[in-house]
Amino acid sequence: MTQILPAAAPARLRVVHLVDDGNWGGVTRGMKFLGRDADLAASAQHSVVTVSRSALSAPALEADVIVSHLAISWRALPFLTALRARYAHLPMAHVEHSYCEGFVAGNVLHRLRFQTLLRSAFAMFDRICSVSAAQGEWLVARGLVGRERLQVLRSCGGVADFLDLPLAEGAPRAFGAIGRFDRQKGFDLLIEAFRRVAVPGATLTLVGDGPERGRLEALAAGDPRIGFAGYSASPATMMRRFDAVVMPSRWEAYGLVALEAMAAGRDLLVSGVDGLADHVGRGARLCRGREAEDWAAALTDLAAQDPAQACARRLAGRAAVVGAEAEFRAGYDRLVRDLSAAPELARAV
Repeated sequence: MTQILPAAAPARLRVVHLVDDGNWGGVTRGMKFLGRDADLAASAQHSVVTVSRSALSAPALEADVIVSHLAISWRALPFLTALRARYAHLPMAHVEHSYCEGFVAGNVLHRLRFQTLLRSAFAMFDRICSVSAAQGEWLVARGLVGRERLQVLRSCGGVADFLDLPLAEGAPRAFGAIGRFDRQKGFDLLIEAFRRVAVPGATLTLVGDGPERGRLEALAAGDPRIGFAGYSASPATMMRRFDAVVMPSRWEAYGLVALEAMAAGRDLLVSGVDGLADHVGRGARLCRGREAEDWAAALTDLAAQDPAQACARRLAGRAAVVGAEAEFRAGYDRLVRDLSAAPELARAV
């Protein structure tokens, strides 16, 4: 008698994510979400390996697919070359979390040299993932990657805790700015602007830390409405304190805080640069100028909005991002599926 055995469950693909920064930022939070999400775990085993930015040789990895979240630099090229050589048989993708049009405009003097760096690094990967549509269009427009090798993969650290928060009520009075205290975030401009705001009861709290903390505290000195708070282990709990979140970034590849503010039902005011344009398309308010007086006017207008209109905008913003987790899962499922199914096609340049 022939015994029919049940079909063996297909082995889960092993996806190894390489990171070089363990700070509590968007990359780290996205990796934590990947590691704990049950739906993603059903099709692939996602693990994270931290590598040193000074490493020259590739580590031993047990992987079917490798995904890089590493910072691209001239110093990193030898490591990337070693990684590609050691795992020439495996499909590899790179998620570009940092570089965008605003970064280049504000920081890069020798732009042709910089573009050569990115092209050289990107050529080692089968797929390049941008973290916003705006960043992806810039990469294609500058000839840094072909559209056929590009995938938009918006970051997500999980929005369930933010969706559970009650909506902010009334016209906003408690403004928050969340992120690393670095020139990139434009918090110096925000403090200068807020000092010009004459809205009764308005407060501004800056959440984070970083190299500009001393300078920001000096800029805020003498205004009791402006305060500082350190990072919170529960970002949703911190978000509960605010009616509105302000992001005056000088460059921003995506802006995870923007997604979370909208999920939390908070007003969101952004500069609109780079990936923040994606959030404007979902309902964030845009500050149309870059000077302190422009931000002061935008903050004043936001504080003066009709409460009923404010509620409607917050509900619309939450509805626009309620599917962020599903989009994130689907993006990684597609990435892994495409690369593992036909790596030789994905690798074609």
